Amino acid sequence: QVQLVESGGGLVQPGGSLRLSCAASGFTLDYYAIGWFRQAPGKEREGVSCISSSDGSTYYADSARGRFTISRDNAKNTVDLQMNSLKPEDTAVYYCAATWECTWTQYQYDYWGQGTQVTVSS
Repeated sequence: QVQLVESGGGLVQPGGSLRLSCAASGFTLDYYAIGWFRQAPGKEREGVSCISSSDGSTYYADSARGRFTISRDNAKNTVDLQMNSLKPEDTAVYYCAATWECTWTQYQYDYWGQGTQVTVSS
């Protein structure tokens, strides 16, 4: 069974850090580009970051660039999203998803996780 599972979400104060992890079962993540998306209450889901499968290229939304870092751990079959300098506006459910090539177009992703809640609040 093909499955993506996110973990690492939680409550953090503004300026703090969290590390999200996307784990796969039933397939090998390093054959796929992995994107991170988020959906805040009352807003549409939006792309945050993506890492390619071919050369490890990384892509970031303007809101994430300079604060978030996406990386692969092939030994663990995970893709992590290190989030630093978190802001209240980063509060959202964060999803990872798998596709062939990095894109912000969500329907092009074949597999999605169930999401993990990130809340940034004092």
